[in-house]
Amino acid sequence: MPAQTGASATRYVLRNAVVLSMDPEVGNFPIADVLIEGTKIAAIGPDLDVGDAQVIDATGKILMPGFIDTHHHQFETALRSTLPEALLFPTNDTAGKLNYMDFIIQKMSPLYRPEDAYSSIYLSGLSQLDAGVTTVVDTSQINHSPDHSESSIAALKDVRRRAVKAYSEGYGPETKHPAGIRDLVKRHFSSADQLLTIAMGTEYVSPTFAESMTLVRELDLPIVSHLIGNLMKGDEYVDYLAQEKLLGSKVEFIHATNLRDETWKKIADSGAGVSIAAPIEMTMRHGSPPVQTALDNNVQPSLSTDVETTMTADMFTQMRSVYVLQRNEANQKALAGATENPTLLTPADVIRFATVEGARVAQLADKIGSVSVGKDADIILLDARALNTAPLNNVPGAVVTLMERSNVDTVIVAGAIRKWAGELVDVDVTKAIRDVEASRDFLLSAADVKLNQFE
Repeated sequence: MPAQTGASATRYVLRNAVVLSMDPEVGNFPIADVLIEGTKIAAIGPDLDVGDAQVIDATGKILMPGFIDTHHHQFETALRSTLPEALLFPTNDTAGKLNYMDFIIQKMSPLYRPEDAYSSIYLSGLSQLDAGVTTVVDTSQINHSPDHSESSIAALKDVRRRAVKAYSEGYGPETKHPAGIRDLVKRHFSSADQLLTIAMGTEYVSPTFAESMTLVRELDLPIVSHLIGNLMKGDEYVDYLAQEKLLGSKVEFIHATNLRDETWKKIADSGAGVSIAAPIEMTMRHGSPPVQTALDNNVQPSLSTDVETTMTADMFTQMRSVYVLQRNEANQKALAGATENPTLLTPADVIRFATVEGARVAQLADKIGSVSVGKDADIILLDARALNTAPLNNVPGAVVTLMERSNVDTVIVAGAIRKWAGELVDVDVTKAIRDVEASRDFLLSAADVKLNQFE
């Protein structure tokens, strides 16, 4: 492993990789080199003359941009898989008896201490780094007090990957949301040249929504909001943003399910971003993931993982889910005799959703999302000679239809190697897991919840 990666004077080259750049101007290479200088990509091409740069042999590896998760409630990691069968909201039928809003938001979340927020966000970040996710929009609904916010930010920093803190609602008398964002911006987010950035997380149905919009204008903040038409007044919210001239490329809409056609047209015309979490939407009754609806309206979606209480947070699962869902729906129309059918998604399309479009939605397209000269070196190496992928015959196809986290060999964030030869670097994984287990035990005890690992 090269020494002091990410430092301004460090130069190293990734040799003989299969380069999937996701940049049409760069193109793709069956064999090429990528030179990294400090935090940046300095050169791309076959047989680069790199002088005395340190060398990494990337033979047999797919080199591509790191994955970007545009919506993840990381604070819930201590409660992983507690709700594999739950719905989003309580319902009139028995299926909604155990639901996310009642159990996580109303019952468990208010019990979190600052240290619980830290341990969950930290472990979640490490887990996603291990799976090649180099950037996250942390939909941070754990700002119960200034200490909770500080712990959340400390965890994001300590993971040492790129993150957007979507400063969202907290619960209890000590919460400072949304006004607390002023102090956070001043102390933690005053520079754009850092791994952490911030957005306003808010919901149209929140009692503090009007104040949040005032702060969005004052501080010129991006907006991150859930958009579920039938449950959270999604159509009305988009109408409001349009009327207030706030609807635009600095808005991220999560889910975007059950919306009117006119609403989709406004989203498309404005350039607002959409984040689809297909496995969660299908499992928890958010409504059908609007993959085809977005495409029909010329909206290119990003992908996100949402909640680990119900589903894994790796991007291979997200890409495969969107890929097979869209193709199934289009194929079924063809089988039914439709004369005009949607164009079938390709593996390259869903990789673009997980990289290029993710960067755009996270307000980071100038920095990351593709392997391009001048961009930050957020890069992953995927093992294409593993048992589950060899021989390599189609690069995008292998990434989307064959791979999973065990194929992630090396992970680089802003030039710094965070995973090397299949192992995270400078991380005490055992302690991180132990801390989350202790947090889980505290939370379940405080809630008087008995853990049954088989139900």
